[in-house]
Amino acid sequence: MKLQKWQLPLQTSSLIIGFMSWVLISSLIPFIKKDIPLSDNEVALVTAIPVILGSLMRILLGYWANKFGARILFVISFLILLFPVFYISIADSLMDLIIGGLVLGMGGAIFSIGVTSLPKYYPKERHGFVNGIYGAGNIGTAITSFSAPMLANNIGWENTVRLFLVPIILFALLNFAFGDRKEAKVNKPLLGQIKSVYRNEKLWFLSLFYFVTFGSFVAFTVYLPNFLVSNFELTSVDAGIRTAGFITLATLMRPIGGWLGDKFNPFLILFIVFWALTFSGVLLSFTPNLTLYTIGCLTVAFCAGIGNGVIFKFVPYYFSKQAGIANGIVSAMGGLGGFFPPIVLSIVFNITEHYAIGFMSLAMFSLSSSVIVVWMYYIEKLSIESQLYESIAQGMMVTNTSGIIEKVNKAFTEVTGFESKEAIGKKPSILRSGKHSEDFYNKMWESIQETGYWQGEIWNKRKNNELYLEWLTISEVKDDAGEVKYYLGLFSDLSRKNI
Repeated sequence: MKLQKWQLPLQTSSLIIGFMSWVLISSLIPFIKKDIPLSDNEVALVTAIPVILGSLMRILLGYWANKFGARILFVISFLILLFPVFYISIADSLMDLIIGGLVLGMGGAIFSIGVTSLPKYYPKERHGFVNGIYGAGNIGTAITSFSAPMLANNIGWENTVRLFLVPIILFALLNFAFGDRKEAKVNKPLLGQIKSVYRNEKLWFLSLFYFVTFGSFVAFTVYLPNFLVSNFELTSVDAGIRTAGFITLATLMRPIGGWLGDKFNPFLILFIVFWALTFSGVLLSFTPNLTLYTIGCLTVAFCAGIGNGVIFKFVPYYFSKQAGIANGIVSAMGGLGGFFPPIVLSIVFNITEHYAIGFMSLAMFSLSSSVIVVWMYYIEKLSIESQLYESIAQGMMVTNTSGIIEKVNKAFTEVTGFESKEAIGKKPSILRSGKHSEDFYNKMWESIQETGYWQGEIWNKRKNNELYLEWLTISEVKDDAGEVKYYLGLFSDLSRKNI
């Protein structure tokens, strides 16, 4: 039990170290360029490369976190990270940076370990906040963006990179010693897990949302240091401090976003987030001065942080039995969302000498996401209504004003024996027992038209021609204009109650 209490701070701290390593190249690129000549396109490629493995490996790490537990995966991940960190410190060519950067992506891939493991220790109503706190581990990118340039000024970028070997080794040991050996595990085939989720459109909608929110966070993190130096002629240290401010704001907003998702309607929060990101993309596309550019970037940080926290409220809600693979896929898409923008911005600038198209893409993706959020909200409401409808113990039948059956529930089938496909499209007369005169039915409908409802005992007939006595209530269902749209019938089988 004591070890379980340590998992949130231990795994969050581990994520900090992973993210500190993940952005080493982008944070030090102004210094690296002085020793290794790189074109603008090569800079964009080198800074984006760590995102590839950091994204794609999240799928497997999410699945393995469910299968083997967080402890062993954190240990192995940190041991793997030792290679690229040391290799980059002795790099002297573009290819060295690409190879080291690719494996360095493991630092970002470990995100899906904790986001899969930690919800096992907390009730569902706290999943948003807990994952938000864990996700705040991306403060590691701010630590590196702030400290690495200052260290490089004093001891050189190569020695700065080597310093990161120390916390990596330390946290490999801490996870080995204090990781939870008794974590609940789910051992299901990977292919079966993928098949169980890939056809669910909600998985891909959440992936798109995270592609936009986390993707914009990662993209600005790797893109800002070099951009601020090249376009606003800031010093490397000043650019690092400003980037660290962007990361810090986004990080602080993440647990707040998770908390908001627990306390309020998460769909509404996401809708506001995407509208604000749309505004930011439009603002940045007009190449503003440094002040307006700062406002646009900080708005992106604020909204991306909140959005990142809210989205991982939805994942365990929709995929509680496939949390590992679902977390992996969603977080992988978010990582890929950070890979493409720096490269796209660089290519667009080389062609047009302007970043407008790149930033406008952020606005378009965000606007599209806001529309999907609205659609998901109403689909969720319909789903809840449908579940309530099916869970009602009484038999239920809905007819239109022409008396044609449009919907029945499971209890209807249990009482009458008619399957929904056999009843829908027919008239309720399929249930008539023949024991009541036409005058009985005429008086029933007169009552409905005068008072809006009728209730009483009535004999009906099952599919097997067995007669039974039921208590029936028929009510009008009107629209906002007061016009009758449907008739709702609720009934209970009195003959079975009397047995």
